[in-house]
Amino acid sequence: MSTAAGPEQGRETVTVRYWAGARAAAGTAEDVFEVEGEVTLAALVRRVLERHPDDRMARTVGVCSVLVGDRPVRSQDPAEVVVRPGAVVELLPPFAGG
Repeated sequence: MSTAAGPEQGRETVTVRYWAGARAAAGTAEDVFEVEGEVTLAALVRRVLERHPDDRMARTVGVCSVLVGDRPVRSQDPAEVVVRPGAVVELLPPFAGG
């Protein structure tokens, strides 16, 4: 399920979970990224697109709703959204009926 081994002692991580079309575009249900302290959502999305560089993933991520933990990001600037170590970020593309 995860593309990275569990965090080693002293290393901090953020988990990004992909749903529906995002999961299909990424080819995995989630990725784990090592971080050094807090990161912005914009920086994390750049890392997602570096790991999954095809156009389909970029288009999908561009239309996703995002949750950081249980908090919806909505129209906030991703450069201003702080993601703390240990957080789970959910990328939810639009789906029929929703």
